[in-house]
Amino acid sequence: MNHRIAIAAALLVLASPLAAQAQDGHTNHAHGHAHAAFASDRIHVAVEGQGPDVIFIPGLSSSPAVWQGAVDHLNGAYRVHRIHVQGFAGAPAEGNAAGPVAAPVAEEIARYIREQGLTKPAVVGHSMGGTMSMMLAARHPDLVGRLMVVDMIPFMGAMFGPPGTTAESVVPVADQVYAGQSGSPRDQYLTQAKAAVTAMIKTEAARTGPLSDVETSDQQVSAAAFRELIVTDLRPELGKITAPTEVLYVKFNDPRMTDAITDAIYQMSFSTLPGAKLKRIDDSAHFIMLDQPTAFYGQLDAFLSAK
Repeated sequence: MNHRIAIAAALLVLASPLAAQAQDGHTNHAHGHAHAAFASDRIHVAVEGQGPDVIFIPGLSSSPAVWQGAVDHLNGAYRVHRIHVQGFAGAPAEGNAAGPVAAPVAEEIARYIREQGLTKPAVVGHSMGGTMSMMLAARHPDLVGRLMVVDMIPFMGAMFGPPGTTAESVVPVADQVYAGQSGSPRDQYLTQAKAAVTAMIKTEAARTGPLSDVETSDQQVSAAAFRELIVTDLRPELGKITAPTEVLYVKFNDPRMTDAITDAIYQMSFSTLPGAKLKRIDDSAHFIMLDQPTAFYGQLDAFLSAK
């Protein structure tokens, strides 16, 4: 496998199959919460707990359930808002059925914050959710109190081309990837998705949920979102972020990628946001909150309680 593709695979689920019978995502949720009264055809939001507001955004083809351990750990001390992106993990595609996904969803989360009257919530985003959280914090800096990006760089397209690759120059590659993903037979998608998830979660027992999520995600929505991520370069926008920012990451899933090289890539990637605190979490794959929950909860507690 080309090493750039291997790195990208460590960041995101490459392909997500279209479920034969997608479940209604408005009811397919974990326990103990209500849905926010917020009309949107791009997201719906589960809310639970009382206290300072925290928004959790899952990644490509992921369910809000990936944050269940973190929600349980917070034990009701915060009011938690978990985003479910339409088209992912059993939720009908609705407004995300065509065109970009990440940027419009980021705008919907901004609208959600305003209309629900949230005051400077903390925002935590994993993978593609990290991309959306960076978009939100850069394009609406007045709305975000603190920002945590979990294992995502601001320009994933850099992994798909030579040094100096730009959002414009990587478009042909993105189009090729999109064509392959959107047109692949379902069984081929299932094989690729299962292999990708297996590589992204070291803890075998933790794979069940994410595997189910990709099986019940809409293939076209996932393919379009992945293409969008490849051609989105947020580095020029990072300087607009005013919220204190922390980035958790893991060593790239490639034997040639050492800790030092991974550290250097992240430092370069976030150089336009000099105040960002970067922290590598060892012995973990992409889903840090599943592979290293104790380390993740420690970082989350410090992040949420920081003044």
